[in-house]
Amino acid sequence: MIAVTSDISQTAVSRSGIRKIVIDSERSESVTFEGTSFGPVGQYEKIRGVAYGELDPSDPLNTVITDIEYADLNPQGMIDYSMDIFILKPKDLSKGNHRVLFDFNNRGQMRVGKLNDAVLTNDPTTSDDAGTGFIMNLGYTVVSNGWDAGASGFHSMKINVPTATISGDQISGPSYEYIVFDNSTSSTYALAYQADNSNKSEATLTVRSRLDDDPIKVPDNGWDYASSERTAIRLLPEGTQFKQSYIYEFTYTAIDPLISGIGLAATRDFVSFLRHGTSQEGNPLAGDVEYTFSYSISQPSRMLNDFQRLGFNEDVGGQKVFDGILSHTGGGSGDQINYRFAQTGRTERNRQNHLYPEGVFPFAHQVITDHLSGKTAGRGQRCDATNTCPKRFEVNTSNEYWVKACSLLHTDTQGYDLTDPENVRFYLLSGLAHGVGEVNDKGDGQQYTNPVAPYAAHRALLVALDEWVTDGTSPPDSQVPRRTENSVLAVLVPGSQTGVVPQHELGWPSIPGVTYTGLITTRYLLDFGNESGDGLLSNYPPSVVDRPAYTIFVSKVDQDGNELAGVRLPEVSAPVATITGWGLRREGFSENEGLEADGQYIPFPSTKAERLNSGDPRLSLEERYGDHQGYVSAVVRETKNLEQQRFLLPLDVKKYIDEAKISDILT
Repeated sequence: MIAVTSDISQTAVSRSGIRKIVIDSERSESVTFEGTSFGPVGQYEKIRGVAYGELDPSDPLNTVITDIEYADLNPQGMIDYSMDIFILKPKDLSKGNHRVLFDFNNRGQMRVGKLNDAVLTNDPTTSDDAGTGFIMNLGYTVVSNGWDAGASGFHSMKINVPTATISGDQISGPSYEYIVFDNSTSSTYALAYQADNSNKSEATLTVRSRLDDDPIKVPDNGWDYASSERTAIRLLPEGTQFKQSYIYEFTYTAIDPLISGIGLAATRDFVSFLRHGTSQEGNPLAGDVEYTFSYSISQPSRMLNDFQRLGFNEDVGGQKVFDGILSHTGGGSGDQINYRFAQTGRTERNRQNHLYPEGVFPFAHQVITDHLSGKTAGRGQRCDATNTCPKRFEVNTSNEYWVKACSLLHTDTQGYDLTDPENVRFYLLSGLAHGVGEVNDKGDGQQYTNPVAPYAAHRALLVALDEWVTDGTSPPDSQVPRRTENSVLAVLVPGSQTGVVPQHELGWPSIPGVTYTGLITTRYLLDFGNESGDGLLSNYPPSVVDRPAYTIFVSKVDQDGNELAGVRLPEVSAPVATITGWGLRREGFSENEGLEADGQYIPFPSTKAERLNSGDPRLSLEERYGDHQGYVSAVVRETKNLEQQRFLLPLDVKKYIDEAKISDILT
């Protein structure tokens, strides 16, 4: 926790909400970025500190929080919490655009710096930390707060929430850990929660080398708790390393669950306070905020799915919290934040974490009936009822379709296309991976990792979202695979946590030296127990055996293996390689199983002779473009087309063209 040095206000904001903000004067700067001035907006200042808030446990907006009834109360009958806050604002607010851009940080780490092409940091200070200054030149105020009770690490944005107890007694319950180390040096694993007792007969550790293998129980003399605190486990004899890339699973009885869902309410109340609170109440943005937007990548995008579904885009005054949401790589999944013994850092991929409550109905924004469970719900159901739904861009990569069943975001549970909601648009960034790889690095995979970044598209989409919210300018039409166009269905493999996309149906070319298995994550209706709808898991982990599955699909590909559907950035529309959102592990790392978040970068042959010699079916660079200028001309054509569609801004069009000109393609 940062040092408390300056008490701004202790004035009550409302019956519940933000009660006090305390600024850390040592980490705040009246002028930051070493005095850099950003166009007509001028200089920026940075505020770091702690917000103290409280929740009314009886407020219907809060009663959806799992275990809130088991939180300790202060003398006023409220629940106390505190969280780190960050505000980066124009020094002269009158010169800004009067908009908050809220950074839903990822495991405590802010991501909005990516829009500036800056190195990520939770404490931007130097002129280099400003990057291109894109956000500041537009005049946004950047805000973030701790929301993830599981966040850790240096400079992380953290939140302190209470532990649930029943009349002062500890709460215990089932917990489950999926453990994989892609190294040969790890001998200790930290548990998400403390184990109830040291009796090893009440816990089970299993191991297997591959996902579809039967788990083998590690005998009680083969493992132990790493200390008397029972917060970690180790293998025996002491010093034994976990086998590289093997899958270990640990089930045990945990104690002292954090009331993690408070992070949702705390975020709601902080943004609402900045929007509506007065200067007398200690609001550093008092009277300035006209619109609020959020930007998120990965985990917090999944959290935002829960945030909206559970009704947190309505504040305690009945007002909208976020006007616009730019969500990247959230798919149709949640973040499992609102469960007892929540593990907010978990995320499902091809090979990991399939048995956590992340991919549970509802997946889509529209209210529909799940044909498997009979339940009727939608992520927009609560906010539709209160007229507090934001305008929202759902941006995903190919990876989310291959590893997170993303097609369910815009289909019914049988995989049939839904009509877009009035307030939501959907965009697949064709061929991109979940993260941004390195063209000369294979990591744990068989091919070079996919280096294509989404941030140029994000910048254009932020501008489009802003225009949609503030002046009603219609956004670009959705660009995703539809069941009726450019898609291929996944095939279920009974009893397996993954399925297959047939190569012929996908249109995938047989590229020399490249393995294709069709591996795809499938999405089951899992049985977590009768009280899972209330955030209490009793059948944990569940099994996929004999469980029904949802219908999912991915985009078909062209003759190069590049996706046909979605927003085809210049790396796809004027390609020099095949890029994929999926990848396969290499030898020593569970060969041919899923590479999780990484994709592939498979360069084209340079010449026709090289292509014929290798047997590569993909046209060479020489055959595609003729010469270097031909390649540059293709990039010019495709970037201009994307600009016209509002998926690229002029600044990024210029950047793409300049990079093409200085590239070594056919030089």
